Formats: sequence, C-alpha cells, structure tokens
Amino acid sequence: MPIVHIELIEGRPASAKRALIQQVTDAVVNTLDVKPAQVRVLITEIKAEHWAIGGIPTSERPAAAAHEGH
Repeated sequence: MPIVHIELIEGRPASAKRALIQQVTDAVVNTLDVKPAQVRVLITEIKAEHWAIGGIPTSERPAAAAHEGH
C-alpha cells in the first residue's frame, strides 16, 4: 500500500488539492502497478507563519517571493 505525504502552505482551493490527489494517485498507479484503492495520499497544510524560507516566515515575505522554493 503506497502512502504519499504532501506538505503545503495552507490556502489553496479544494479543487486544486483534489486535482493534485488524483494526479499523484495516477502517477503511483502507473509507476508501481498498483490499484487506485491501494494508494493513500495525505495532505498536511501548514500555516504560512510556521513555514520559513531563508529564515523568514512565508507570512512575512512578499507574495511573489513566498512561492519560490515550493
């Protein structure tokens, strides 16, 4: 049973997360030759102030810079 754990900064729409889950599931199914029901995808959303890049919380970075390194 493959388990994929993805960590993201919170704030993305549910539709984007749903598409990510489906595409990751499809990739695992095709790569590992398993059934979709065997694939587990876990998304953990992290508050922007709990995620830092270069020592600066992403909640304090300009919007454009906050997406670099994702």
